[in-house]
Amino acid sequence: MLQKSPPSTQHPASLPIVLGLLTAIGLFAIDMYLPSLPEIGVGLNADSGAVQASLISFFVAMGLSQLVYGPVSDMIGRKKPLFFGLSLFAIGAIGCALSPSVEWLIGFRALQGVGACAGTVLCRAIVRDLFTGVAAAHLMSRLMLVFSVSPILAPLAGSMITAFGSWRIIFWVMVATAALGMILAALLLPETRSPEARSESSLGSALSSYGVLLRDPYYLGLVLIASFGMSSYMIYVANSSFILIEHYGLTPGYYSVLFSLNAISFISASQMNGRLSRRFGLQRLIRFAVSGFALAATLLFVMFEFGFGSLPLMAALLFVAYGFLGMVIPTSAVLALEAHGRIAGTASALMGTLQFVTASSVIGIASLFFDGTALPMVATIATCSLTVLLLATVTLRSPATEAETTRPAEERP
Repeated sequence: MLQKSPPSTQHPASLPIVLGLLTAIGLFAIDMYLPSLPEIGVGLNADSGAVQASLISFFVAMGLSQLVYGPVSDMIGRKKPLFFGLSLFAIGAIGCALSPSVEWLIGFRALQGVGACAGTVLCRAIVRDLFTGVAAAHLMSRLMLVFSVSPILAPLAGSMITAFGSWRIIFWVMVATAALGMILAALLLPETRSPEARSESSLGSALSSYGVLLRDPYYLGLVLIASFGMSSYMIYVANSSFILIEHYGLTPGYYSVLFSLNAISFISASQMNGRLSRRFGLQRLIRFAVSGFALAATLLFVMFEFGFGSLPLMAALLFVAYGFLGMVIPTSAVLALEAHGRIAGTASALMGTLQFVTASSVIGIASLFFDGTALPMVATIATCSLTVLLLATVTLRSPATEAETTRPAEERP
């Protein structure tokens, strides 16, 4: 169903593109420097664990900061916090470009994360401001098409930059990306949080809203489904450059191409969400997708555990697994926010925080077992997929719960 917008807020055709690009800025900051991680380690005289810490600091900062952006955007609107976040992102990128050591890089990556999360949390809230139900799932899938291009283009762009210049130039490109985002937001993005809705929000109501969300098992279950699904992808992001370049001997260019295949699978599957959800319903779609995801990821682990693993096999099964994941993450996000339109910013913020904190924890734990081969990474991906399957089974245990998604949480028995 379409939620009517305030009279002053129109929906230009460019809206999905602008929202997708603003959301992509955070992903861009992750994916673009992945092929350069080994080179960064050499340049800053740091081991792989220290370089990976720059990725973890970004995740943690991006996750925790959303707890602030969400309630603030409910109180003062979506656009002002967005501009603030993009500015911080640009400052952090400048610091990364000038970092003399890995410790400085880790710190400025954390600052980047504080800024990058603005686009992620606020764009989800804007979607919920404007749409609900299948219409929201359709727009969320269109956003996936736009911002999922980042994992395809960003590593390729990063590889091209490092082929002709220092890895530091990558962060100057991120500065330019933030500037572009601010220009597009200023010119094309409407304010979707009405003055009436803002007047109902306060610090006290924000704290109360977090209490409502944390007591809603349906919301938490869906958020954790997306969180462990995201973790399964982020563990690949964190380890793939070391495994594919150093263990399998791929060049940064070939690594970027192989890395992009998973993004293509994710994008292609996510674009079917609107059509499939209209035909089968959002919950049935998730049940089907998590089953396929768990089957492909578990089969991959079994093959590697028994010595039948190879790079082509890993590429093929991850292509299938992340295709199913492309159906899971946007659909679970729509369902989680469905009943919380009044506090969409806060609900989106808590969702983002749990996703990135979960991913950071998974990466941190998995790094303890990293041995340069693919098996620890594959085992972690399989564990996440089985966790997603278990959560979906418990959270979506009855078809009757689908009707609950259209009812506000406070009206549920």
